Amino acid sequence: MQLFYNADLDKTTSEFSFSAEESKHILKVLRKQEGDILTITNGKGLLFDAKITDAKIKRCTASIISCEKKHGSMHHLHLVVAPTKMNDRFEWFLEKATEIGINEITPIICKRSERKVIKIERLAKVLQSAMKQSLQAYLPKLNPAISFEQYLAQEKTGLLFIAHCAEGEKMELKRRVAADNDVTVLIGPEGDFSPNEINKAIAKGFLPVSLGKNRLRTETAALVACTTVAVINNS
Repeated sequence: MQLFYNADLDKTTSEFSFSAEESKHILKVLRKQEGDILTITNGKGLLFDAKITDAKIKRCTASIISCEKKHGSMHHLHLVVAPTKMNDRFEWFLEKATEIGINEITPIICKRSERKVIKIERLAKVLQSAMKQSLQAYLPKLNPAISFEQYLAQEKTGLLFIAHCAEGEKMELKRRVAADNDVTVLIGPEGDFSPNEINKAIAKGFLPVSLGKNRLRTETAALVACTTVAVINNS
């Protein structure tokens, strides 16, 4: 099945048109014709079946013939991750985390961050592509990049964890996570969180956790955290 994405669709939509880029892909690459059925999600849990009614190369039009609501996960996983120095590594993390199952991502700029500017629009496209490829009805929420201090000042709920490499008492994340609970995990930059950042997070209620015995890259650590939560909630 090929899944398409249109954020503007809702239960009241009866007809809509694809963008010129998607229209060309549908008609030239997939070789779809009038009368063929396409599946579309709005990224908010709704799946639509739509029939092509006007196969124009620059404006393919379809009419909605059915709508189904997909149930979301019982938990909310929010990863708060420092962007990596190399963009492709962060994009790889976003792609794989979406495939595995994640609800929200917030890029944070830390004291030791080597990359302090990111292109949200590009990252949003990575998430959309991964959602469609993995045939999911929910698009992860991508928040704007903010500083570590700005993030800590926000209201937070659920289980709160900070994964860091500094010495100190830490329990493995898999022993801290409980199924069907909202989870937030802080993942630092390549140089790790500073001692001051770790102390500030702990003061805000974040529990220090370990992701294993090996020292991990930022994107690997984030993916391990994502996988750990997914396994516990799917077991």
